[in-house]
This record gives sequence, structure tokens and C-alpha cells, in this order.
Amino acid sequence: MSEGIASYRKLNGQRLLVSSVLAAVTVGLAIVDLGVGSSGLAPGEVLAALVAGPSGGTPHSVILWAIRVPMTLTCMLVGGSLSLAGLQIQAITSNMLASPYTLGITASASFGAAIAITAGISIAGYLWIGTALMALVFALAVSLLVVYLSRFRGMSTTTLILAGIIMNFFFQALQQYLQYRASPEVAQVIAGWTFGNLQRSSWTSVVVCGALLAMGALILSRWSWRLTALATGEERARSLGVNTARLRLQVFLVCALLIAGAVGFIGTVAFVGLVAPHCAKLILGEDQRFLLPGALFLGALMLLAASICSKLLSDGAMLPVGIITSLVGVPFLFALLLKKGR
Repeated sequence: MSEGIASYRKLNGQRLLVSSVLAAVTVGLAIVDLGVGSSGLAPGEVLAALVAGPSGGTPHSVILWAIRVPMTLTCMLVGGSLSLAGLQIQAITSNMLASPYTLGITASASFGAAIAITAGISIAGYLWIGTALMALVFALAVSLLVVYLSRFRGMSTTTLILAGIIMNFFFQALQQYLQYRASPEVAQVIAGWTFGNLQRSSWTSVVVCGALLAMGALILSRWSWRLTALATGEERARSLGVNTARLRLQVFLVCALLIAGAVGFIGTVAFVGLVAPHCAKLILGEDQRFLLPGALFLGALMLLAASICSKLLSDGAMLPVGIITSLVGVPFLFALLLKKGR
């Protein structure tokens, strides 16, 4: 018994060490991302400008605090939100191919944002509030539909993924119709939304995405034991007293908030919610106490790496990060499909 307890404590210590390393690497990549751009800054210059603050009075301080810091923080928060949502969607559907993108939730939220852009829906004079709210409404609607389908008799998790792909194509078609009917200026804005562009970042996106992510992570951490039990199998979770139907509904609602907060500001970013959770499981196991922060850090890492690549690949400009994540995610998804087939 004592050897088992010692092994368990050693394993948890290793997991804590890995989580600490992930956090340190995330901070390091954030500093690199702040320095990369049309006017490159060395890590020392970045740290000096950060310490000086927004009122430092130097050109570096102005560039960092007005443009790059909101962009980098938004990048980290969006990556963490999508990864966290993807992790929980995989847990409650018991399918390793499930993610906000493959279930059509991201596409529906993007379509809701496109409606707000086309119709000029604003709240209190702010278009971003109307855009984020419409993204939330459609993300919640599709999440509830996924929950209903998951309860439908004979609907396997594989069929659920196929239904999500159908919804993905459906909402993409609706969004393309909006683009076709809209004026050239509005159509260009909607088209840019489908790529996931960090250049729309601002301190508003940092505050809203940060608040939603903090709230979602806090709620999910309180359910970590039940989510870990669900990962061992539905029957075992029920035998331990977990109300699996209610837990699925609650988790889907939290995931919808996280996805809407991410998509409502920078647009569609594919595959982060699929790739990052799998990487977290490979290095941290199935214990949600360690998976939650691990997936969050890995999602932020993946999108930070995409942001750095997008700046380096386009001289004097910035490619949409959604293009970079898709280039990485497509072969990863193909490998998962081959593994599942075997």
C-alpha cells in the first residue's frame, strides 16, 4: 500500500513539474511573440519596455502596450479557451475526434458573428458586443443540439462527429451566402473573420476573453473529479454517483461560452481545440486536475507559435493565424483518423 501511495505521489510530482515547464515555456514564447514584428525587438528590449509600462515614453513602450501586448494576451487567451473547450468536449462525448471545430460549434459562432456584422447589430453603440453576443447565441444553440443528438437512441459518438461535420458545412454555406449578398466592404470583413485574425485584438478582447476563460476554468476545476470519473466510462461514473446527463449539459454550456468569447473577437481558428488537448493527454494522463491547466497552457503555446510563424512568413504584415493552425491540424486529424481506423 505504501509503495502505491509513493508511486502516486511521484506521478503527481512529475505532472506538476511538467505543468510548471509548460507555464515557463508559455511565458518565454509570449516574450518572443512580443518582439517579433515589422520592428523587431530583442528580448531585453521587450522586458525593459514592459517594466517601463504604458507611460514609459519610449517608442518601444508605445508599440508594445498599444498594439503587441493586447494581441499577444488575446492570442494566449483564445488558444487556452479553445483548448479547454476541446478537452471537455472530448471528455463528455468520449470521442478523440470531437472538438469545437469538428462539432460545428465554431462555425455556428462564426455565422452568428457574420450576422451581427452584416446587420450592423450593436449594443450600447458597440459593434463588438453585438458580434460576441450573436456568436454566443449560435454557439449555445448548436451546443444544445449536440446534447440532444448525443441522447438520441442509436446515435453513436462517431455518428455525432458526422452530424457535427454536417452542421459545419451548413453554417459555412450560410456564411458564404451572407458574403455573397453583402456589400464588398462587409463581405471583406466577414471573409477576414473566417481566417482567425489577431489584428482585431484590443484591450476589450483581453478583458472579455480573460473573464470568460477565468470563469470557465474555475467552474470546470470544481467538476474535475466528476469529469475524471466520466473519462473512465459512463457506467462507472454513474456507479460513483455522477449525474452524467446533467454534467454533459453543464459542460457544453461552459464550452459554448469559451468558444463564443474566442470566435466573437478574432474569428474562426481551427484545430487548436483538437490538437492541444491530445498533446496534454499524452504528457499528463487523464486526471482533470492536471489536464485542465496543461491543456490551457498547450492551447496558448500552439496559438503563440502560430502567431510567431504568421509574422515571420509574411514580411511587414501578419498572416491570419487560422491558416497556420489549419496547416498543422489537417495532418494531425488525418493521423488520428488512421489510428482510429486501425
